[in-house]
Amino acid sequence: TQLAHYRTLHNWFFPSLSVSPAADPAVISPQDPTLLIGSSLVATCTVSPDFPLKAEDLYWTLNGRRLPAASYTALGPSTLSVALARLNGSRQQSGDNLVCHSRDGGILAGSCLYVGLPPEKPVNITCWSKNMKDLTCKWAPGTEGETFLHTNYTLKYKRRWYGQDNTCQEYHTAGTYSCHIPKDLALFTPYEIWVEASNRLGVAVSDVVMLDILDVVTTDPPSDVHVSRVGDLEDQLSVRWSSPPALKDFLFQAKYQIQYRVEDSSEWKVGGHRRCRGTARGGRGSGCSHLVPLQVVDDVGNQTSCRLAGLRPGTVYFVQVRCNPFSIYGSKKAGIWSDWSNPTAASTPRSERVAGGCDPKGGEQNTTLRRELKQFFGWVKKHAYGCSNLGIKLYDQWRVWLQKSHKTRNQVGKEP
Repeated sequence: TQLAHYRTLHNWFFPSLSVSPAADPAVISPQDPTLLIGSSLVATCTVSPDFPLKAEDLYWTLNGRRLPAASYTALGPSTLSVALARLNGSRQQSGDNLVCHSRDGGILAGSCLYVGLPPEKPVNITCWSKNMKDLTCKWAPGTEGETFLHTNYTLKYKRRWYGQDNTCQEYHTAGTYSCHIPKDLALFTPYEIWVEASNRLGVAVSDVVMLDILDVVTTDPPSDVHVSRVGDLEDQLSVRWSSPPALKDFLFQAKYQIQYRVEDSSEWKVGGHRRCRGTARGGRGSGCSHLVPLQVVDDVGNQTSCRLAGLRPGTVYFVQVRCNPFSIYGSKKAGIWSDWSNPTAASTPRSERVAGGCDPKGGEQNTTLRRELKQFFGWVKKHAYGCSNLGIKLYDQWRVWLQKSHKTRNQVGKEP
């Protein structure tokens, strides 16, 4: 007990006043009280008759700091009280130390003051599954959070229509307020999940969250992300990645999202997303195209690729990809976005145009666009026969031809 601890310290530091194990030098009342912040307390220290100490031989400390004599009152020959008003929250969750001393500094008795707040209802419960067999949940402790007291959080769950309450055992796996359920979860079955918070001043229970494991599936970030140039096109980059390996054993669909930024900026831009299919063990699906609406890229063996366009020439870009699985075993709800992949960098080719020679300004933009469209359709008549050949590859070929023609004109313009 704490009194035994104080007695041991007293015998160590003051051997001349050592006491027998059966004797308590003094008793503090109340012992180890729990109080709300702002409360007041009157504590008393009564010396045992076996000790020749009077009330005037005593003083008090709180967390090692001597309390002013003005707060003391002698209630008897060997009893001294102390009045504490408007108490603040405990400095440590194990309680504040209120100690009664003899005049020479000896420790006679001690008490812990637990001053704080009752727990608030836990909020923002979110859960996810990485392999459809486990579940990890996290939550927030409430609007205030700090109770100044040790507060226990217990995550509980059960099947919605039957079954008994189960208690999660693996805490702090994804942060301070989190718990991991590693196994024994059923698919196609709604679960009720809630969190109970308890401390010395009360209990608070969160709202119940209902979910199906299939609706909260997430993955690791897409792997093997590669970013490369698209030939000599100075405003485009090609992005390739592999489907998350954790889902390759399951029939699934996924939405992918790309974000990118230039080297000297901290602002990420999102490239958008559209549906991509993935199939187990190297099946075929449909790819996705970003910012180039005419392009469709086949996804072979769970390899996906997208193209970023409208980029700045001669610029280093950092690219990240993330995945959101959905329609797993027919689930109608989207899953949870994975973390972003590690940034991958690549640069666009440098422009070799004469400065100011081909950069439209103000009202010249529409004129330039019409001129380029006219050039494109004129070029198509010479190189494409019928509409069946009209596609993004043809457009790319024209863009390369256009850039080469610009370079040729620039070189001719430089000749004397």
